[in-house]
Amino acid sequence: MTGGKSRFDDIYVQPDPRAYFTRLAPLEYEIPHHAQPVFRREAAERAALDNGRPDRPVVLDVCCSYGINAALLNHDVTLAELYERYTSDTAGRMSTTELAAWDKEFYAGRRRPQALSVYGLDIAAPAVHYAQQAGLLDGAFTDDLEQAPPGPELRSALTDVGLITLTGGGSYVTERTFAALLDGARRPVWVSAFVLRTVSYEPVVRTLATYGLRTTVDPSRTYPQRRFTDEREQRYAIEAVRELGGDPSGREEAGRFHCVLYDSRPGSVS
Repeated sequence: MTGGKSRFDDIYVQPDPRAYFTRLAPLEYEIPHHAQPVFRREAAERAALDNGRPDRPVVLDVCCSYGINAALLNHDVTLAELYERYTSDTAGRMSTTELAAWDKEFYAGRRRPQALSVYGLDIAAPAVHYAQQAGLLDGAFTDDLEQAPPGPELRSALTDVGLITLTGGGSYVTERTFAALLDGARRPVWVSAFVLRTVSYEPVVRTLATYGLRTTVDPSRTYPQRRFTDEREQRYAIEAVRELGGDPSGREEAGRFHCVLYDSRPGSVS
């Protein structure tokens, strides 16, 4: 548990994403679905700023796991289709090597013409390595920026990054990670983060402000993340939201975690 929130560490250290989708399907984990149009819009707007440059800005997905956000960003596919794919009998009969080859062909055939390069960052090495095998990530990094600065490979890669994305990882990464990433940036960087209402994102907002990023948020607009695993987790979420000044009625009290979208871009910071 993370402050009362159930953890799913075991599904991120599997050699492929079948356990991830099988475990999360009954909980109706859906935040990547809600993030898909947002990240596509943000990525397109950020790329437009670099028109005329020979190299387009890279998207860095933090807490990327098996590259789900990269799959939804760059390919004509839905989250529902991914659930169906990875829980199917066909996928179940494959070895990890066969699944990766099947995936690589599948995603190559559905790649969008406006696709951008995506790097993935996650301390779960098997997950990011699989995402790279499947052709979803152009760079995969396992640096734990909560504990140490970026290694030389990530430090070099950060010079290409123009957009940082996050879905749900706000429970596990803090302002230390964002500071480490922005320290290595050489382009203007935007940050688009879906953060659970059970945690405070304010320390990150303050840190981003020191790098010249202004954060906007509409706390009244929320996005369901998943169902609770049990009543204990729901009680934790309701109490945590109230402690942060939120109202859980109609959201956490109705049985699901909810996220808020924080959008940070260069600009005057009040």
